[in-house]
Amino acid sequence: MAAAKLRVVSPANGEVVVERALTTGPQIDAVLGRARAAQADWRGRAIAERARFVGAFVDAFVAKRDAIAQEITLQMGRPIAHSPGEVGGLEERSRHMIAIAEESLAAIEPAPREGFRRFIRRDPLGVVLTIAPWNYPFLTAVNSIVPALLAGNAVVLRHSSQTPLCAERFAEAFEVAELPEGVFQIVHASHLDTQRMIAAPEVDFVAFTGSVDAGHSVTRAAAERFIGIGLELGGKDPAYVRADADVAFAAEQLADGAFFNAGQSCCGIERIYVDAAVYEPFVEGVVDAVRAYALGDPRESTTTLGPLVKPAAADFVRGQTAQALASGARALIEPTSFPRDEAGSAYLAPQVLVDVDHSMRIMTQESFGPVVGIQRVSGDDEAVPLMNDSAFGLTASVWTRDEAAAIALGTRVETGTWFMNRCDYLDPALAWTGVKDSGRGCTLSRVGFEALTRPKSFHLRHA
Repeated sequence: MAAAKLRVVSPANGEVVVERALTTGPQIDAVLGRARAAQADWRGRAIAERARFVGAFVDAFVAKRDAIAQEITLQMGRPIAHSPGEVGGLEERSRHMIAIAEESLAAIEPAPREGFRRFIRRDPLGVVLTIAPWNYPFLTAVNSIVPALLAGNAVVLRHSSQTPLCAERFAEAFEVAELPEGVFQIVHASHLDTQRMIAAPEVDFVAFTGSVDAGHSVTRAAAERFIGIGLELGGKDPAYVRADADVAFAAEQLADGAFFNAGQSCCGIERIYVDAAVYEPFVEGVVDAVRAYALGDPRESTTTLGPLVKPAAADFVRGQTAQALASGARALIEPTSFPRDEAGSAYLAPQVLVDVDHSMRIMTQESFGPVVGIQRVSGDDEAVPLMNDSAFGLTASVWTRDEAAAIALGTRVETGTWFMNRCDYLDPALAWTGVKDSGRGCTLSRVGFEALTRPKSFHLRHA
């Protein structure tokens, strides 16, 4: 019997990009066994030595920037003008985690006590299974891979079936870096085999990025085991433009936050609340920015808005938009201005909706596409409850010149990251985390190492 295969169809042209045989059950067992054996040696190496291997991986990865960018574009449709930025983002996050590893993973020593030595060591967990998505195929994966390796864990990567070449690029760069065999491995696994890996005794932690439904599946698969799980499950991220905002700047930045990567960003802007005093000029600014987009083949350098990952994803957004329009919303962008928009295709014109409210799915249900709703509000006390009226809580932003007001509002908004005058960005020095259905756990920053290690106390009494 022939081995089962995954087949990647490019949203750019509907052609098959790559085919790969799925990793079989016995092969997966061997991978996990090698990971367990390799980790026993890897954990004993000094942090500085681990960091040298990881640094060499980054060097090897960045050296392939152009080829990697082209593969991103072919597999998931991001414009080639934007794809190289993901390589830069991986480098930024990796270099930061390398720089803080020694301090973050150092033993914790309480105040001295006569006759005793006491400290808390941060021990690695063992084998970390990273399950990565297609929308930011390297940035989502690196958040757990690099910290896990620095902390002394072995890593097995199972990437999305839409982006298997990204897993292979990780493996290739670690091979060039001469990482010890078995410390990092990849599998092209089915959903069923992925669930079996989660339940396998060799796996000590699961780092998952994806949908809420898939997050529940991961949780169920691990339910019989006492292992840690990190879940980053997306968002319906809001922005609030106050009356004192720099309106032109806010409109430009929020348009980019909503439509970059065709809106397929976990922390992309999906709904905007605007003070009535600046509502009209803000909406005008967003519309002007959106009309300047060029929807087209992502392989062309002039394209600034590519297709969604699949036609079904575009149809989902079309359905949300149609429901909003039927409920009284108004569309400010004429789809005919974007000729590549074709019903039933992955190509979808960007859309700005006004006269929206929370009875419409477009304001409450994750869209993950190039559409944003803009709602007029009377001020802070109306905006905050609307921002919190969501099952998600990944990021949120306020646009204002008043830092004190921004901090006060941030204490009231239910979110993992609170921005002032920026959005859709991940700072590796800060904890990346969410609340509610956006998930649980944390990656990056010194806090991110905590989930990938376990504390072990040493209590030594001098005779």
